[in-house]
Amino acid sequence: MPAVGGSIQAVSLRGRLLPVAADADGTRDIGGFANEVQSNGDGSARIVKTRKPWIIGGLTLEVDDDRADQEFLQEIADSNDYVSITIELVSGTVYMGEGTITDNIEFSTQNSTAGVTLSGPRNLEQQ
Repeated sequence: MPAVGGSIQAVSLRGRLLPVAADADGTRDIGGFANEVQSNGDGSARIVKTRKPWIIGGLTLEVDDDRADQEFLQEIADSNDYVSITIELVSGTVYMGEGTITDNIEFSTQNSTAGVTLSGPRNLEQQ
């Protein structure tokens, strides 16, 4: 079976399903470790591992004023807790994790969308 890329179908934040614009090109890092190689004086080297969060950026979510979606997104950003997050890809693959909204929530009145970045602890896991 070939690899399938394309639109992200939807994102669920704290149980609320938000459609993603079809032309949004999401970038995904499932978390884990970032590695750095540091030299020793004798010419050998060490691997220094730094844990990193998962992150998905480039999301353009539909924002419906009748559902107060922008306020809902800001409420998540304002919260001190992580929320459950589910990301459904066009291939049918689903990723889940807990996290929050990072960066600014960029609302477009012309398109009724908001650009968001999501990030969280541990790993974003394929279901």
